[in-house]
Amino acid sequence: MLRAEKTRIVDELGSIFKEAEVVVVTHYMGMTVAEVTDLRRQMRDVGASFRVTKNRLAKLAVVDTAYAPLGELLTGPTAIAYSPDPVAAPKVIAAFAKKNDKLKIVGGGYGGNLLDAAAVQTLAELPSLDELRAKLLSLINTPATRLVGLLQAPGGQIARVLKAKAELG
Repeated sequence: MLRAEKTRIVDELGSIFKEAEVVVVTHYMGMTVAEVTDLRRQMRDVGASFRVTKNRLAKLAVVDTAYAPLGELLTGPTAIAYSPDPVAAPKVIAAFAKKNDKLKIVGGGYGGNLLDAAAVQTLAELPSLDELRAKLLSLINTPATRLVGLLQAPGGQIARVLKAKAELG
């Protein structure tokens, strides 16, 4: 690999580490090309990415970022998963790792903090931003719906009383 290409890769990885909300470090020993392609497709579907990295270049790229502590996790056959959504990448990686024992979660980083594999798993179990938004909208809409129902109820009761009065006499 030429020096210019290495510099380009370090710059790309550096921008990934600066822009990503969450980074998950994995070992992918023994995964086939088809399995990696399937994982990348699943990651793309949720707005995340999966990238195989050269440890030496990734260690250079992570130095001046909030994810500098990740340098100690970059050993062995390493790949990183990252996303702007704090739970998208961990959720897909954790689900894939459950089905495929060749992918191991080593750790990760979120908000400048180093996470171990258990913390990444906990992050994966949280609801996504879209799920939280849907729950919030539901909570906001519920009182308004109930209020409209309550406001309509007295009018309906008066109409039934008048109808009953008309039928009786």
